[in-house]
Amino acid sequence: MPLWPVYTGTKEPHDGITELPAPPPWRAFDGGPELDTPADDADTAATSPDRAHRAATYRATAQTVQLVNAALYLRRPLLVTGPPGTGKSSLAYAVARELKLGPVLRWNITSRSTLHDGLYQYDPLSRLYAARQAAAARARGTTAPPSGIPESGIEDHLRLGPLGTALLPYARPRALLIDEIDKSDLDLPNDLLNVLEEGQYEIPELVRSSGSGGEDPKAMVMVDGTHERVPVERGRVRCRAFPFVVLTSNGEREFPPAFLRRCVTLRLRQPDDFHLADIVRAHFEGEPDGYARDLIDRFLSRASGGDLATDQLLNAIYLARSSDLPADSLDELAEQLMPYLGEAQRSDAF
Repeated sequence: MPLWPVYTGTKEPHDGITELPAPPPWRAFDGGPELDTPADDADTAATSPDRAHRAATYRATAQTVQLVNAALYLRRPLLVTGPPGTGKSSLAYAVARELKLGPVLRWNITSRSTLHDGLYQYDPLSRLYAARQAAAARARGTTAPPSGIPESGIEDHLRLGPLGTALLPYARPRALLIDEIDKSDLDLPNDLLNVLEEGQYEIPELVRSSGSGGEDPKAMVMVDGTHERVPVERGRVRCRAFPFVVLTSNGEREFPPAFLRRCVTLRLRQPDDFHLADIVRAHFEGEPDGYARDLIDRFLSRASGGDLATDQLLNAIYLARSSDLPADSLDELAEQLMPYLGEAQRSDAF
């Protein structure tokens, strides 16, 4: 029988992802050849101490567990909205750690981000330079280009982006974090629709190359995060296990209905007293002491009047536990560490 929930939010890493039922017929993909999931330490950029710690200490609510599992079962992206500091991006790392999905692929969105950036990057100028160097080498009577100059094949000047890598035909779903999608250009959510719906894309440069008859139709292309190369047949990539895609938003804009209906939406709110105490226990391995309880109460009181991030509370508790400052100084320091986020931004502007 299928396992529900696959993601529990509480257990150590396990192989529950193999217990997922078959996808809905309209979300079944058959890309190949099948690829193995990379090791957790294959991408050093995805295994920083901060991200590893947050993955291990993340505390999911019951609603979060239910909707993560819905996204996994339905093979749909999970759109996570909520105030800053509520653990939106940490969720992707926590799910990847528990279900052993390998390093998290991360795409940080800016106002200049395009779909092309997420799929792959191609540098035609470096290829032109390499071709000229190779031609010069042949003119000198040698067959190899100078040391350090790559070959002139297209695949040597092309690298898959986070989204493009996530859609490779991995046996297990990869975890992809598309962070702060609300910062994007207005067109990006709509541009994502077709790729996320179809689970596939083309690399035109490789399609043209494979159709010309001059090169091998199978290109070995470098993936995001590592120097590993994977085969891409005739420039077409199609997933096998649809990736676990987390799109985060701070709620700064609305998204098109067509985009929303293709996502499972999770709305996070500021944690309550019980959830905050659980977060503190996870980070400091013990029950909150008297002063930590006081800081939690103060945080909750202040959070009712504006946006605060849980990080601010954790910083204040850490300093209280790690220093010998008198109570009055700790209180003053805590006030400075827990300003409203909007106030901090306004003060930075002047």
